[in-house]
Amino acid sequence: MQRKFSAALALSLSTLATGFLLGACDNPSTTNNTANNGGNATPAANSTTTSSSTQGLKIGSLLPTTGDLASIGQQMALSVPLLVETVNTCGGVNGQPVSLVAIDDQTDPKAGAAGMTKLSTVDRVGGVVGSFASSVSTAAVSIAAQNKVMLISPGSTSPVFTEKAQKGDFKGFWARTVPPDSYQGPALAELAKKRGYKRVSTVVINNDYGVGFEKAFVQAFEKLGGTVVNKSNPVRYDPKATTFETEATAAFAGKPDAVLGVFYVETGSLLLKSAYQQGLTKGVQVMLTDGMKSDEFPGQVGKGSDGKYIASGVIGTVPGSDGKALEAFRKLWQSKRGGSPGEFAPQAWDASALLVLAAQAAKQNTGVGISNKIREVSNAPGTEVTDVCEGLKLLKEGKDINYQGASGNVDVDANGDVIGVYDVWTVGDDGKIKAIDKITPK
Repeated sequence: MQRKFSAALALSLSTLATGFLLGACDNPSTTNNTANNGGNATPAANSTTTSSSTQGLKIGSLLPTTGDLASIGQQMALSVPLLVETVNTCGGVNGQPVSLVAIDDQTDPKAGAAGMTKLSTVDRVGGVVGSFASSVSTAAVSIAAQNKVMLISPGSTSPVFTEKAQKGDFKGFWARTVPPDSYQGPALAELAKKRGYKRVSTVVINNDYGVGFEKAFVQAFEKLGGTVVNKSNPVRYDPKATTFETEATAAFAGKPDAVLGVFYVETGSLLLKSAYQQGLTKGVQVMLTDGMKSDEFPGQVGKGSDGKYIASGVIGTVPGSDGKALEAFRKLWQSKRGGSPGEFAPQAWDASALLVLAAQAAKQNTGVGISNKIREVSNAPGTEVTDVCEGLKLLKEGKDINYQGASGNVDVDANGDVIGVYDVWTVGDDGKIKAIDKITPK
């Protein structure tokens, strides 16, 4: 059963405008019996405001604390208030404390669109950290651009955003602190070649993330001399599906060396379990992506009759974190939260940092001001800074900065993209996920 945060507990941060009391959130998990995926839910009911201040910079977060990506989104959602607390303890932005409105997008495009509308038109935020799912960001970004709100995603990797940004669809109100799948697809293709897999099948979630990744992988793998067994008849499943026998059978047909699965945790776990129960996985390597790298997923897939975890031995890639600020971020997380930050928590921290730094550079708390300064504070020239408070201090003095983040250098280009390194991960016989290598797309 998926462990989840309740919407109230996951983001319940009782605060004052000048600071936050975060101790109560060190271990805020509870267990729900069902995922709240319904598009009819009202995101306004799942929102939390961390300050009543209306004068200073107001930002939002639009991240999944319930739904298919909850197990990853919960960690990301906790990074944003941690950044806001840090900034407010060193004077805030433009002379005022920063306030945060946090909304659970439920891993659902409809809920995400409604949440983005609320943040833009009711809360009137200047910038938003979100979303994680590419399909949710797709629904949200047009609303953000229309209302001149800067949207920075810490996890949406679909290459479609690059293509639309090149066309000017987002008008500069879009960026991300995670590299697109146009990089991760080739990285996974490199990994497949390195492992000696010549014939690979694909099975993907039928949304921007799954289909975009599939395209990037197929192109890169074929250039490396590989064969995609089911290229002419790709297997793509409905994000709302609950049974996967047909899809599993089709994906593992033709005796491929490996099957690449581009999934989200809840649905992907069900598909892999179905494949195992049908005896399809024997002798076939399963390759996965960032959407499945959750500590909970091996347990959700379950154990076989031999007592071993079914997911044992799978390999995958995930955007890595190798930034100059990573160690300091880990220490801060340990002191405030306990334990270590999860996947994409560094990317969420950096997205939040870019919003506040750009607002200070612009000397205004608006989306237009933030949009105009995002590239300036994230790229050279300028003094390299890893500490957000140091960056704010230099900006207040009228100096230029080049923010070096926890996830990486976060050098945002004209399309809102960054380039990163990828961790290679696997699941051990004990059901634990561990990083075993790094790989960079060529």
